Amino acid sequence: MNTKDSTLIPYSFSFEQNEAEMSLTEHLEEVRQRAFWSLSSLLLAVGGCLISVKNIVKLLQEPALGIKFLQFAPGEYFFASLKVATYSALLISSPFIIYQIILFVLPGMTKNERKTILPVIVGSILLFGFGLLFGYLVLVPAALNFFINYGAEVVEPFWSFDQYFEFIIVLLFSTGIAFQLPVIQVMLGLLKVVSGQTMISAWRYVILGSTVIGAVLTPSVDPLTQLLMSGIVLFLYFSGAGIVLLLEKK
Repeated sequence: MNTKDSTLIPYSFSFEQNEAEMSLTEHLEEVRQRAFWSLSSLLLAVGGCLISVKNIVKLLQEPALGIKFLQFAPGEYFFASLKVATYSALLISSPFIIYQIILFVLPGMTKNERKTILPVIVGSILLFGFGLLFGYLVLVPAALNFFINYGAEVVEPFWSFDQYFEFIIVLLFSTGIAFQLPVIQVMLGLLKVVSGQTMISAWRYVILGSTVIGAVLTPSVDPLTQLLMSGIVLFLYFSGAGIVLLLEKK
C-alpha cells in the first residue's frame, strides 16, 4: 500500500479483502500522518474556541442565573478561559480524531469486524453527546438550584468562576461517560460474555450499583442530582439489556 496517498480521504482499497501487510516504516508513516491531521484539527479548534471563548463562557454561565462570579486571584479568569477553550476544542475535534483512528485501524479488520465496530463507535459518540446535553439541561440546573436555595437565607452567592467551571466539566463529562453503559453492554453481548437475560436477572445488584455510581460520578453532594444520575444509569442499563435481547433473537 502506498502511504503517500494517505490523506484525509480513506484508502481506495477494496473492503472485501485485506491488502498486503504494510512494513513497519509504512505503519509509522501512517501513524505520523494521522497524528498530524488529528493535532492540526485540535489546534484549529483551540484557536476558534479562543476567539469565541466569551460566548462559550456565557453559555456555561446560563444555568447559574442570578449568580455573580468573582476573580479571586490575578489571572484566574484568563487561565479559566484557556481551560474552557481547550476542553471545548477537544469536544469539537474529537469526532474528526476518532475518524482518523478509524481510517488507521480499518484496513486491518475483517468485514464482520467492520460491520460490528463502526455502529458501536457511532453509537458511542451519539450517546456521549446526549449525555452532555442531559447533564447541561437537567443535572447542572438541579445541582445549582439545590446549592443556591440551601444557603439563600444565610449567605450571598458569589462564586469563583474557575471552581464553577471545574464543577460543570466534571458533571458533564461524568454524565457523558455514564451514557456509554449501553455500548459496553452491547459489546459484552456481541462477544457472548454476558447474555441479555443475565443482565436483566441481576437487577438487584444494578439498583445498588446505580446508587453508588450516582454518588461517585456527581461532584455535588445534593441528593437530587445523585438521584437523577442513578435514575438515568438504571434507564440506560435496562435499555442496553433490551438491545442485547433483541440482538440475540436475530
